[in-house]
Amino acid sequence: MLFVESRFFVFFLVVFLVHWALPWHRARKVWLLAASYTFYAAWDWRFLGLILASTFLDWFAGRGVFHAAEHTFRRRAWLFASIAGNLGLLGFFKYYNFFVESGAALLSTIGFEVSAPILSIILPVGISFYTFQTLSYTLDIHFGRLKPTRSLLDLALFVGFFPQLVAGPIVRAIQFLPQLETKKRFADVPVRAALALFFFGFVKKTCFSDHLAPVVDQMFADPAAFDAASAWLGTVLFYLQLYCDFSAYSDMAIALALLLGYQLPLNFDFPYFTRSIGEFWQHWHITLGSWFRAYVYIPLGGNRRGVGRTYINLLVVFLLSGLWHGAHWNFVIWGFIHGAFLVLEGIGLGAWLERRTVWTRRLYVNLVWILSLTFFRSADVDGALACLTRMLWPFGAQDPALATLPSVWWLAVAGFLLVHWTMKLGLIERALARLPDWAFATTLGAATALAMPWIAATDTPFIYFQF
Repeated sequence: MLFVESRFFVFFLVVFLVHWALPWHRARKVWLLAASYTFYAAWDWRFLGLILASTFLDWFAGRGVFHAAEHTFRRRAWLFASIAGNLGLLGFFKYYNFFVESGAALLSTIGFEVSAPILSIILPVGISFYTFQTLSYTLDIHFGRLKPTRSLLDLALFVGFFPQLVAGPIVRAIQFLPQLETKKRFADVPVRAALALFFFGFVKKTCFSDHLAPVVDQMFADPAAFDAASAWLGTVLFYLQLYCDFSAYSDMAIALALLLGYQLPLNFDFPYFTRSIGEFWQHWHITLGSWFRAYVYIPLGGNRRGVGRTYINLLVVFLLSGLWHGAHWNFVIWGFIHGAFLVLEGIGLGAWLERRTVWTRRLYVNLVWILSLTFFRSADVDGALACLTRMLWPFGAQDPALATLPSVWWLAVAGFLLVHWTMKLGLIERALARLPDWAFATTLGAATALAMPWIAATDTPFIYFQF
């Protein structure tokens, strides 16, 4: 059930009306939990068991870690049970075939031929997101940031809350559980801001991302069959598609949560106008970066153990981040590229960039991001290298028999950047804020009517559902 489907609007309207009609705080939470499980079951009810397993595991593990505070071995045993259980489920469903195939390939290179037992495994939607969420609960208790909740209902709702359940933002326990302690008042809901945010997300998904998807798919299906200009165009269009798709889900998730009285963390903050790769990762998929910082980078030592160890920690974080995105070597390479540029910025590139103009630095960030996306989008490493070859060595790609993409799509790129820059300046937001309620409602209604003809005919699943 996609946020842009008509059946979801019916579903959310029912959830919204019943939620605010219920006078009891606990009844509201029970209702939201039931709605969340219904939402997830619409994808595949069989995988509800995984969410329940993670919830109960961390319910007991969190209490075990907290009450064993004076017993190091018991505390670590409970913590290990949580980490092993959650990552074990994630590892089996998402990485089993990847590690088996990689291991078989490694053995083959040293002369041992083995038959890799490949399984037909369905990847549960959102498992990477809710696994990291539930892990944050036990880890925050372990690090002394949080006490275990007395309410299993609260923990279950934290893990399963439907707006961000399948594609983030990744919400940490210390951010969400305290919100469940008090009854919400509809008078405190920023309805106008939530509706505007949902509308912008809806437009980015249905009027931009879904139209770009077929063009991007066409080029990345066989990059070697296209000329150099098309390779650049297809990759740049994916650069727009990915942002419009993923930030749209985050915007709509935050808006839906706001309408129910809850706040989710910001996940995107105009990353395409940043001036270094380090700054970029403070503005792109913010909640994933903060998760890795809190639970991997800092526990590894962060920047407290010397320059060399800091750079190793950064590379480890970004290699893991790449692997989190997908069980393919091209994602690992993608993560390594960003980690490597962070290291380069730390050892001199950053200082050199500081002496350049703002727009030169922004161009640098976007070029690195666009070129790295060839690995992110391609089905395998060979496909990424074929695309990069077309882009960076165009002299052999001028055969008139090669396929081309319509250059009119560059107008879509220009239009997106103009709108994106306008929104970064806050012009639209400030204009809407000055309108009285009746004018705001009229403007939003008119904008929706204008957007309707531009909605793509086919609903395309969100890109991050596959992660």
